Amino acid sequence: MATISTSKALNTALREEMLRDDRVFVLGEDVKDSAYAVTEGLYDQFGRERVIGTPISEAAIAGAAVGAAAVGARPVAEIMYMTFLTIAMDQLVNQAAKMKYMFGGKARLPLVIRTMAGAGRGNAAQHSAYLESWFCHVPGIKVVLPSTPADAKGLLKTAIRDDNPVLVVENKVQYAETGEVPDDEDYTIPFGQAAVRREGSDVTVVALQRCVGMALEAAEAAAAEGIEVEVIDPRTLVPLDLETILQSVQKTHNVVIVHEAAERCGFGAELVAQVQENVFDYLDGPVLRVANPNVHIPFSANLEAASIPSPDQILEAIYRTVS
Repeated sequence: MATISTSKALNTALREEMLRDDRVFVLGEDVKDSAYAVTEGLYDQFGRERVIGTPISEAAIAGAAVGAAAVGARPVAEIMYMTFLTIAMDQLVNQAAKMKYMFGGKARLPLVIRTMAGAGRGNAAQHSAYLESWFCHVPGIKVVLPSTPADAKGLLKTAIRDDNPVLVVENKVQYAETGEVPDDEDYTIPFGQAAVRREGSDVTVVALQRCVGMALEAAEAAAAEGIEVEVIDPRTLVPLDLETILQSVQKTHNVVIVHEAAERCGFGAELVAQVQENVFDYLDGPVLRVANPNVHIPFSANLEAASIPSPDQILEAIYRTVS
């Protein structure tokens, strides 16, 4: 094990996979200079043929990656930032997601799209939003949200080895967070396997990415009041480990869902539907959500903080659901 940052864990995953398989290459606007250090040093090691700097055109980046994957390469494309995936929606949603289906399963598309999202750096509306639920809505795309350095490495390696399009969403604030990461070139994490970050018996909190840490902080505060909170990190939304979530709800009978994306039509709404359809009789009350209050992310630090979940908001929701 080594204690490294999330950005270093992602960098390690890319380097190991590029050494393991010469079909793997990276492309994107800043992959040579690496704004967040994720691709740092790769250009010097692998050269211009496998670390390709591109023009500022998300449609071109995604289109080139889709074409390369269709003919046997394994591209890892970086789109800065998640909001700019909207410029490549035809390439991703209408081409990449549908190609295997439209060719009767004969086509393989081993494509990874890395992107970053999240508030907390003063990047304002066009560089902070979470849009993961948009892509969860589209059949044919796997959606991954790692919340720890270890998961960042293990899930990215799994994504690169997958023969289907995978969207890997990274939280910008978490790039600098550190944690223990297995020093193993074959360390991977299977998709569709949630992590129980904290066990509890009174409330289930399902939290996404950076909100996992907030949920754990709220859980510790709740424990001081005699309320034991179970915190579940789905890690992948497509495929989703629904069984782990439902088993927890059957034990605790109370649910709070937390994510940075806007509450309206966010992934939390899908989880609410799944819980009430499958384990409604186990619920002691309504499923609560803590999320962005359906506003764009402001530039002002105070307003930005108010636009995303906080440990205090999660704790309040925990108190509400148990009362």
